[in-house]
Amino acid sequence: MNKYHSNGKLLLSGEYLVLKGAKTLALPLNFGQSLEVKTIGIQEGMIHWDAYTTKGFWFAAIFSKFGFTVHASDDMDKADNLCNIFKEIKALNPNILQDKNDYFFTTRLEFDKDWGLGSSSTLISLLAQWAEVNPYELLKRTMGGSGYDIACATASKPITYQLKNGKPVVEEIEFKPTFSDKLFFVYQGHKQSSGKEVKSFEERAKTCDFSKEIEDISAISENLAKAISFDDFCHLLTRHETIMSQVLAQPCLQSQYPDFQGVIKSLGAWGGDFFLAATELSEKEVKHYFNEKGLDTIFKYDDIVL
Repeated sequence: MNKYHSNGKLLLSGEYLVLKGAKTLALPLNFGQSLEVKTIGIQEGMIHWDAYTTKGFWFAAIFSKFGFTVHASDDMDKADNLCNIFKEIKALNPNILQDKNDYFFTTRLEFDKDWGLGSSSTLISLLAQWAEVNPYELLKRTMGGSGYDIACATASKPITYQLKNGKPVVEEIEFKPTFSDKLFFVYQGHKQSSGKEVKSFEERAKTCDFSKEIEDISAISENLAKAISFDDFCHLLTRHETIMSQVLAQPCLQSQYPDFQGVIKSLGAWGGDFFLAATELSEKEVKHYFNEKGLDTIFKYDDIVL
């Protein structure tokens, strides 16, 4: 049996503009997704797939090992998507699955699949590890995106990430803010469609020149990574939100919480998933404030970031 693991992720800075070359600061998480692969003693030309989440069994499929066509599943859309990924893997590495044995794949997601913390990117990373193919190329051929989440999947600490001439440049950094006890991640209660948001941004980018914004966001990412004081960190977050509000022509998330004593910054696709709350309030006060707003999933920075 072979076992693999990939980290979940949060994008602290550079959302959207990362697609256009902005430098970002990204955080690998201490929970992600695991994969176990084993061969089984039958030779019917099949792959058996079982997927589990934190809530238990989630999805199953049986599909052809050679043609990658679905034979049975409790969710045909997911099974078809999975087969498409395997087709691309096979194109990248024709030597896989050449033996006669059937295979059993088991994935276990370590966080709620609706949180937007990388259920798809960890899957791509896991399968790329197993098949020994380039995960960025596999991502490009399947789900698309900037690839920062793929970089986080195998990172051991926070990273800066940037696309230069379409190629990922990844650097692991020592990002351990002394004020981490003042940083909280809050789930908005619904998952945002990254694909839909990216498409909308790409359409907007066709008629807008974001060169200055890319430069400014890159500088902010670099300064966030080395910020020493909490006040400076918060100032950078506010500046980032202001720039992205103009880029996206959307109001800052802070406007939804005008009485919050601190700074709120969107993470990833605006309008869903998690946001960062930077505040001098105690953990109890933070949880009380957001619980009153109907938001119950709140993590301290040190509890989830590698």
